[in-house]
Amino acid sequence: MKSPWFKRILFGLAAVAVIALLAWSLREQPALVDVAEVKQGPMKVTIREEGVTRVREVYAVSAPIAGQLSRTLLNEGDRVKAGETVVAAIHPLAPPLIDRRTEAELLAARDAARSGVGIAESELQRAETALRLAETELGRALKLAVPGVISESALLRATNEFELQKAAVEAAKATVGFRRAELASAGARLMQPGSAALAAEGCCVDVLAPVDGVVLAVAAKSEQAVAAGARIADIGNTTDLKIVADLLSADAVRIGPGTKALVRDWGGERSLEATVRRVDPAAFTKVSALGIEEQRVNTVLDLDEGDVRLGHGYRVFVELAIWECADCVQVPISSLFRNGADWSVFVLEDDRLRQVTLEIGQLNDEVAQVLGGIEAGDSVVLHPADTLAEGSRVERRN
Repeated sequence: MKSPWFKRILFGLAAVAVIALLAWSLREQPALVDVAEVKQGPMKVTIREEGVTRVREVYAVSAPIAGQLSRTLLNEGDRVKAGETVVAAIHPLAPPLIDRRTEAELLAARDAARSGVGIAESELQRAETALRLAETELGRALKLAVPGVISESALLRATNEFELQKAAVEAAKATVGFRRAELASAGARLMQPGSAALAAEGCCVDVLAPVDGVVLAVAAKSEQAVAAGARIADIGNTTDLKIVADLLSADAVRIGPGTKALVRDWGGERSLEATVRRVDPAAFTKVSALGIEEQRVNTVLDLDEGDVRLGHGYRVFVELAIWECADCVQVPISSLFRNGADWSVFVLEDDRLRQVTLEIGQLNDEVAQVLGGIEAGDSVVLHPADTLAEGSRVERRN
């Protein structure tokens, strides 16, 4: 039979085990966290915006006169030579259709013009007859004036009469020409579209390429009537490209001519280098995809090295460096959180958290410059949850 002391010791051990098990179940459970190391090295702050490639000099070919444009044989991408390649051929416009009433009026005008020609020719015949008579009288007066049969005044009258009739003949000839021109004008107004006279006419104007380059766009492909100044095609040199990117006005003031940039996501395997040539002095309002009005500024960049695969109007992304540091302490921005007006992080020390207030400098999309508070090599918690606090017990997530 067991002694009472043995039973007491056994019950005591059981009680201790229960208390220990209860304490273990109620102990603080460590939170799983992602941890990153504070690093030191080069850092860069960039502006990333969408841009569009443009041919540096685009030449718009337009119609110099109004007329009938022939079908354009050029297509986008065709190469042209300055002063040799025919971009477009413009023929005279066909006359408009004539309605029955207008045709009757024009026929009457043509008949009147024909009658006017007949009257003018009759006047010319009368003037020529009077001139011949005056010429005969002048010859007779000259013969009679030598022996003194007629007076000097009679000879002068005969001479003047001859000159007057000669001038009358010239005037009658001019009237005949004028009336014949009126008849031709009246006949021209009766011409209808598709007449043989119009079909015999050749090309009026050939529009030649102004520069060597490539056809970027054809605005008028089919045969059609065009007005003077109508756009026909755009020509440019695709090996001489620039990039136009619209930046927020707050970012545009942080760059200037000479700022270096990288062209990314254009479709090639490597990034291209570019340099800012000009920042426009005037901004414009643009509505973002979220419906927010933004003040944007066009920035023009020159490609330091091009690629034959790039063309006019291609979409690219440019990264402009606005700040650089050769060697600085950096912390991931995903580890930062606000504590009032200050930036703070949780530093992991022996499975416990210590909240540290940081002095932050520049930030980019991935890291922030640390001016004070922590050092390179410290471990900080990424994406800290609201349940974490000073002294919390944590465990690294594998």
